Amino acid sequence: MQGKILILDFGSQYTMLIARRVRELKVYSEIHPYNVPPSFVREFRPDGIILSGGPASVYEEGAPLVSNEILSLGVPVLGICYGMQVIALLMGGKVGKSADREYGTANIRGEWGDPLFLGIEEFRHNMTIQVWMSHGDIIEELPKGFTPIARSENSPVAAMANTEKNVYGVQFHPEVAHTPKGKEILSNFLFRICGLSPTWTMHSFVEASIQKIRETVGNENVVLGLSGGVDSSVAAVLLHRALGERLTCIFVNNGLLRKGEAEDVLETFRSGIGLHLEFVDASERFLAALEDVEDPERKRKIIGEMFVRVFEDAAKKIPGGVGFLGQGTLYPDVIESVSFKGPSATIKSHHNVGGLPEKMHLKIIEPLRELFKDEVRELGKELDIPEHIIQRQPFPGPGLAVRIIGPVTAERCRILRDADAIVDEEVRAAGLYESIWQSFAVLLPIKTVGVMGDFRTYENVAAIRAVHSQDGMTADWVRLPYDLLQRVSTRIINEVKGVNRVVYDVSSKPPSTIEWE
Repeated sequence: MQGKILILDFGSQYTMLIARRVRELKVYSEIHPYNVPPSFVREFRPDGIILSGGPASVYEEGAPLVSNEILSLGVPVLGICYGMQVIALLMGGKVGKSADREYGTANIRGEWGDPLFLGIEEFRHNMTIQVWMSHGDIIEELPKGFTPIARSENSPVAAMANTEKNVYGVQFHPEVAHTPKGKEILSNFLFRICGLSPTWTMHSFVEASIQKIRETVGNENVVLGLSGGVDSSVAAVLLHRALGERLTCIFVNNGLLRKGEAEDVLETFRSGIGLHLEFVDASERFLAALEDVEDPERKRKIIGEMFVRVFEDAAKKIPGGVGFLGQGTLYPDVIESVSFKGPSATIKSHHNVGGLPEKMHLKIIEPLRELFKDEVRELGKELDIPEHIIQRQPFPGPGLAVRIIGPVTAERCRILRDADAIVDEEVRAAGLYESIWQSFAVLLPIKTVGVMGDFRTYENVAAIRAVHSQDGMTADWVRLPYDLLQRVSTRIINEVKGVNRVVYDVSSKPPSTIEWE
């Protein structure tokens, strides 16, 4: 039986990292809000629970806390930073404001032999290890049954343990790279304290997913919108493995695709992979629905609903009828689209999560919704999907609509499509495509004065965006070589009618998002 860890989120900026680190250790994990009821936890049946950090103070009125019952289920618990303070408060200890706050790197000494610190040789010799602190509160009184197992200069309780109840807390963040021994600490919690084994692999995921898909779908048929991107491609092949001919993939030309994309997708998936693929040209329908729409959330909602309607129309033509709509929703999509009380605000809805209309006629199946992007690529390799598909850069579900700031028209799509193709060509020619998370052009809603030959121009501005990322949750802008930027700029201005200025976006996520809308 595959083990799993439940992560309860109090709003830490590092919560997603906790999930990633646990999965890197080949143990399945899921994030849920801190205020889930005990009944949910019992039904989830976790082998261990991790309480994340958070920005609040536990002694403040209305501070987020888990139910006391969750700490009494007999499941091993690890509290991180604020999570440790929650444990201390609920189990009878006392938390107060620290005289000296700790933010950044710190050094701790730990108890050699404690299960959480086994294998950390520095503690055997009474030496310190570096950790990452981010707190202004400290444990003033330990709960009954707990002992301090680590200390720093400013925190007499940098970690605590109740070995009888298998409840642990650390004041620092083991999930971040600035805690070099963090992986060992998390590994000790998973394997020594929770008694798990590293069995969550993509091979096991495929086997479990196929069984789950078949149980969910039963004898019904599934229709899936195939874009040719990594997510929908992997979802399609996984569903095909499970369902065979009961899966029909539909490729929709929504008028918001990149240059030559429709032709490429049809050739690759019909001839190369052999999926049952239907083609629908709905470009005029999409562009008409987007006429005069500027708000990015409205764009996403309109496109999401339009996709569903197109799929429903196509599904009616499939012999035997269709009961499910398959989608390539990923875990970051789910997290960004769901606003928990306190922890995370909705940044933007995704067309395949928050953008779906409430009343639709097909049930949804999302076989990838528990995976991060790099895990999807790993899954694609397990499914023997061609490398050039697996390594495609992410492309937003709403397509060019969210890279055209302001109204979406056929002409503005043409301008952006041509500019974006030049970015793609030059980044590939420079040998940088696979090392960059995303590189693309954006059409801005402003015009500037320029000079071409002896004539004054008043044309559009194109922005270039290139970022490094692991899963899209955070990103840093790429320091593209100046000669590459020069080639891109020169080509766009010379070759794309309607653009006379090119700028480069040097923003990271956060505070910016990767896409402009």
